Amino acid sequence: MKIFDSHTHINARFFAGDEYDAIKRAQAFGVTAMLLVAYDDYSATQMLKLCEQFPDIYGAVGIHPDDALNYDDAKENWLETILAHPKVKVLGEIGLDYHNEVDHQVQKEVFQRQLQLAAKHHLPVTIHNRDAIADTYPILKASELGRFGGIMHSFNGNQDWAKKFLDLGMYLSYSGVVTFGNAKEVKQAALSTPLDRMLVETDAPYLTPLPFRGRANEPALTRYTVEFLAQELGLSAASLASRTYQNTERILRIND
Repeated sequence: MKIFDSHTHINARFFAGDEYDAIKRAQAFGVTAMLLVAYDDYSATQMLKLCEQFPDIYGAVGIHPDDALNYDDAKENWLETILAHPKVKVLGEIGLDYHNEVDHQVQKEVFQRQLQLAAKHHLPVTIHNRDAIADTYPILKASELGRFGGIMHSFNGNQDWAKKFLDLGMYLSYSGVVTFGNAKEVKQAALSTPLDRMLVETDAPYLTPLPFRGRANEPALTRYTVEFLAQELGLSAASLASRTYQNTERILRIND
């Protein structure tokens, strides 16, 4: 079984000194490919280093809405330098987070500016949305999304929202949240997601799936999300792993 973790942060300081062991543990669980998401100098440097050392590791970089106040021309130039690397396949994670205290209008402007940057470079985006789904949707709908596509990272909406984002051409990525007992709406959204538009992820070190909730997440545990979803969908884990792997390769344009 081959699994693609479509969103992980083993390039963050949290994993400093443990990156290579985390990769080995993942490979032992069948998680053979990963998209490492960077957001600052340290995570970007580590992401590029790991991308260059492992053939099935790819990169993403973007300014998280938590840091929207720090976005300026210099930060955009920094992004463009990293996006030029051939193994950086995605701009993100970008979006809106109304759980933080950053002005909503500033977040929207930075989100729109990065969507324009993605269009300029013909890159897909990975979208962060927390408590802001009603504002995230119209911004994406009004963007040039059709030119480059994107991923709803750790999709957390209900079945109706799933359909709206799917109609925009987005892929929906499910994290360990879908395994939580109190995430019934997310599970229903997953069950309604077409198999050719579904991805799986960890968001490590966050959102650890059951039965490991309460400890730090890592890419190896993507397998538990795959196994949970496969059981709910009436599929074999190997079959779902294969479908989500192919979907991730497609949206990242790995074989183009």
